Amino acid sequence: MEERRAVRVSRVLLPVVAALVLSACRQPVTGTPGTPAGSPRVGTAATGHGPEFLGPAECGSRGEAVREVSCGSEKAAARVLARHSGTPSDGPACPPTTDFVLNISRGGPSAPRGYACMRNLESPHPGDPGQGGGPRTVVGDCVHGFRDGEVRETACDGSGERPPEFEIGSAVARRALCPDTTDLYVRLGGDRPVGCAHRV
Repeated sequence: MEERRAVRVSRVLLPVVAALVLSACRQPVTGTPGTPAGSPRVGTAATGHGPEFLGPAECGSRGEAVREVSCGSEKAAARVLARHSGTPSDGPACPPTTDFVLNISRGGPSAPRGYACMRNLESPHPGDPGQGGGPRTVVGDCVHGFRDGEVRETACDGSGERPPEFEIGSAVARRALCPDTTDLYVRLGGDRPVGCAHRV
Protein backbone atom coordinates (compact mmCIF):
# COMPACT_ATOMS: atom_id res chain seq x y z
CA MET A 1 0.00 0.00 0.00
CA GLU A 2 1.30 3.43 -0.91
CA GLU A 3 2.44 5.86 1.74
CA ARG A 4 -0.26 8.40 2.56
CA ARG A 5 -0.31 11.85 4.11
CA ALA A 6 2.85 12.98 5.89
CA VAL A 7 3.10 15.01 9.05
CA ARG A 8 6.14 16.83 10.37
CA VAL A 9 6.90 16.03 13.98
CA SER A 10 9.51 16.84 16.54
CA ARG A 11 10.10 14.26 19.22
CA VAL A 12 11.09 15.59 22.61
CA LEU A 13 11.28 14.25 26.12
CA LEU A 14 8.95 16.04 28.49
CA PRO A 15 9.80 15.94 32.21
CA VAL A 16 6.50 14.58 33.48
CA VAL A 17 6.56 13.87 37.18
CA ALA A 18 4.19 12.51 39.78
CA ALA A 19 3.72 13.51 43.36
CA LEU A 20 4.83 11.14 46.08
CA VAL A 21 4.34 10.87 49.82
CA LEU A 22 6.49 8.79 52.14
CA SER A 23 4.31 6.45 54.18
CA ALA A 24 5.73 7.73 57.44
CA CYS A 25 4.30 11.18 56.70
CA ARG A 26 0.75 9.95 56.07
CA GLN A 27 -0.20 13.07 54.10
CA PRO A 28 -2.66 13.13 51.19
CA VAL A 29 -1.34 12.44 47.72
CA THR A 30 -0.79 15.78 45.97
CA GLY A 31 -0.27 16.92 42.41
CA THR A 32 -2.27 17.19 39.24
CA PRO A 33 -4.83 14.38 38.82
CA GLY A 34 -3.73 11.91 36.18
CA THR A 35 -0.17 13.19 35.99
CA PRO A 36 2.09 10.21 35.20
CA ALA A 37 5.64 9.73 36.40
CA GLY A 38 7.01 8.68 33.03
CA SER A 39 8.90 10.69 30.44
CA PRO A 40 6.96 10.22 27.20
CA ARG A 41 8.25 10.90 23.73
CA VAL A 42 5.90 13.42 22.20
CA GLY A 43 5.59 14.39 18.57
CA THR A 44 3.89 17.60 17.47
CA ALA A 45 2.33 18.06 14.07
CA ALA A 46 1.30 21.33 12.48
CA THR A 47 -0.02 20.39 9.07
CA GLY A 48 -3.41 20.54 7.39
CA HIS A 49 -4.46 16.89 7.77
CA GLY A 50 -8.03 16.05 8.76
CA PRO A 51 -9.17 14.06 11.77
CA GLU A 52 -8.76 10.73 9.95
CA PHE A 53 -4.97 11.08 9.78
CA LEU A 54 -3.52 8.30 11.93
CA GLY A 55 -6.87 6.98 13.13
CA PRO A 56 -7.22 3.99 15.50
CA ALA A 57 -5.33 0.86 14.35
CA GLU A 58 -3.49 2.77 11.60
CA CYS A 59 0.30 2.92 11.47
CA GLY A 60 2.93 5.62 11.16
CA SER A 61 6.43 5.55 9.74
CA ARG A 62 9.76 6.15 11.43
CA GLY A 63 11.64 9.42 11.44
CA GLU A 64 10.94 13.08 11.96
CA ALA A 65 8.46 13.29 9.05
CA VAL A 66 5.86 10.74 10.17
CA ARG A 67 3.76 9.31 7.34
CA GLU A 68 0.64 7.22 7.57
CA VAL A 69 1.56 3.85 6.03
CA SER A 70 0.12 0.38 5.77
CA CYS A 71 0.80 -1.58 8.95
CA GLY A 72 2.24 -4.33 6.75
CA SER A 73 4.77 -1.96 5.20
CA GLU A 74 8.45 -2.29 6.07
CA LYS A 75 8.32 1.45 6.83
CA ALA A 76 5.68 1.04 9.54
CA ALA A 77 7.07 1.74 13.01
CA ALA A 78 4.13 2.26 15.39
CA ARG A 79 0.38 1.60 15.57
CA VAL A 80 -2.32 3.95 16.87
CA LEU A 81 -3.95 2.48 19.98
CA ALA A 82 -6.35 5.42 20.43
CA ARG A 83 -7.00 8.82 18.83
CA HIS A 84 -8.55 11.76 20.69
CA SER A 85 -9.40 15.41 20.12
CA GLY A 86 -7.85 18.14 22.25
CA THR A 87 -4.57 17.78 24.11
CA PRO A 88 -3.20 14.94 26.27
CA SER A 89 -3.45 17.10 29.40
CA ASP A 90 -7.15 17.83 28.81
CA GLY A 91 -8.40 14.72 27.03
CA PRO A 92 -8.80 11.02 27.88
CA ALA A 93 -5.75 9.15 29.10
CA CYS A 94 -3.92 6.94 26.65
CA PRO A 95 -4.09 3.14 27.13
CA PRO A 96 -1.56 1.77 29.65
CA THR A 97 0.55 0.10 26.92
CA THR A 98 1.14 3.37 25.00
CA ASP A 99 4.82 3.90 24.18
CA PHE A 100 4.57 7.55 23.10
CA VAL A 101 2.04 10.26 22.26
CA LEU A 102 1.89 12.07 18.94
CA ASN A 103 0.30 15.53 19.09
CA ILE A 104 -1.39 16.55 15.85
CA SER A 105 -2.87 19.93 14.85
CA ARG A 106 -4.58 20.96 11.62
CA GLY A 107 -2.94 24.36 11.24
CA GLY A 108 -2.15 27.38 13.39
CA PRO A 109 -2.32 27.79 17.17
CA SER A 110 -6.12 28.26 17.16
CA ALA A 111 -6.81 25.23 14.96
CA PRO A 112 -8.39 22.04 16.36
CA ARG A 113 -5.89 19.72 18.00
CA GLY A 114 -5.72 16.01 18.52
CA TYR A 115 -3.35 13.32 19.71
CA ALA A 116 -2.61 9.71 18.89
CA CYS A 117 -1.55 7.14 21.49
CA MET A 118 1.16 5.12 19.74
CA ARG A 119 2.72 1.71 20.37
CA ASN A 120 5.90 0.58 18.65
CA LEU A 121 5.43 -2.44 16.37
CA GLU A 122 8.70 -3.89 17.67
CA SER A 123 10.70 -3.64 20.89
CA PRO A 124 11.54 -1.60 22.81
CA HIS A 125 8.20 -0.86 24.47
CA PRO A 126 8.88 1.87 27.05
CA GLY A 127 5.19 1.91 28.00
CA ASP A 128 5.26 -1.67 29.34
CA PRO A 129 5.44 -2.12 33.13
CA GLY A 130 8.95 -1.70 34.48
CA GLN A 131 10.50 -0.42 31.24
CA GLY A 132 11.03 3.14 32.46
CA GLY A 133 9.05 5.18 29.96
CA GLY A 134 5.75 5.78 28.24
CA PRO A 135 3.23 8.52 29.02
CA ARG A 136 1.60 6.69 31.92
CA THR A 137 2.83 5.21 35.17
CA VAL A 138 1.27 1.81 35.88
CA VAL A 139 1.49 -1.08 38.32
CA GLY A 140 4.87 -2.77 37.86
CA ASP A 141 6.70 0.48 37.09
CA CYS A 142 9.63 1.74 39.17
CA VAL A 143 10.40 5.30 40.22
CA HIS A 144 13.20 7.30 41.80
CA GLY A 145 13.16 10.52 43.80
CA PHE A 146 13.28 13.50 41.46
CA ARG A 147 12.86 16.49 43.74
CA ASP A 148 11.03 17.22 46.97
CA GLY A 149 7.63 15.55 46.81
CA GLU A 150 8.05 14.19 43.26
CA VAL A 151 9.30 11.06 41.57
CA ARG A 152 10.24 10.11 38.02
CA GLU A 153 9.84 6.75 36.32
CA THR A 154 12.94 4.66 35.63
CA ALA A 155 13.65 1.14 34.38
CA CYS A 156 13.23 -1.54 37.05
CA ASP A 157 16.27 -3.45 35.80
CA GLY A 158 18.58 -0.53 36.56
CA SER A 159 19.34 0.25 32.91
CA GLY A 160 17.98 3.81 33.13
CA GLU A 161 19.86 7.00 33.97
CA ARG A 162 18.91 6.58 37.63
CA PRO A 163 18.50 3.32 39.58
CA PRO A 164 15.02 2.42 40.84
CA GLU A 165 14.16 3.24 44.45
CA PHE A 166 10.53 2.09 44.61
CA GLU A 167 8.30 -0.30 42.65
CA ILE A 168 4.53 0.16 42.34
CA GLY A 169 2.95 -3.08 43.46
CA SER A 170 -0.74 -2.18 43.25
CA ALA A 171 -3.20 0.60 42.46
CA VAL A 172 -6.16 1.45 44.69
CA ALA A 173 -8.99 3.95 44.89
CA ARG A 174 -7.69 5.61 48.05
CA ARG A 175 -4.56 5.58 50.17
CA ALA A 176 -6.11 3.70 53.09
CA LEU A 177 -6.50 0.61 50.86
CA CYS A 178 -2.75 0.27 50.27
CA PRO A 179 -0.97 -2.57 52.12
CA ASP A 180 0.57 -1.74 55.50
CA THR A 181 3.99 -2.41 53.95
CA THR A 182 3.61 0.54 51.54
CA ASP A 183 6.62 2.88 51.61
CA LEU A 184 5.42 5.40 49.05
CA TYR A 185 2.18 6.63 47.45
CA VAL A 186 2.33 7.64 43.78
CA ARG A 187 -0.43 9.49 41.90
CA LEU A 188 -1.49 7.43 38.88
CA GLY A 189 -4.83 8.94 37.81
CA GLY A 190 -7.82 6.98 36.56
CA ASP A 191 -10.34 5.16 38.74
CA ARG A 192 -7.56 3.74 40.93
CA PRO A 193 -5.42 6.87 41.28
CA VAL A 194 -3.14 5.83 44.15
CA GLY A 195 -0.13 3.63 43.45
CA CYS A 196 1.16 1.65 46.45
CA ALA A 197 4.93 1.35 46.13
CA HIS A 198 7.56 -0.50 48.15
CA ARG A 199 11.27 0.19 48.40
CA VAL A 200 13.52 -1.99 46.20
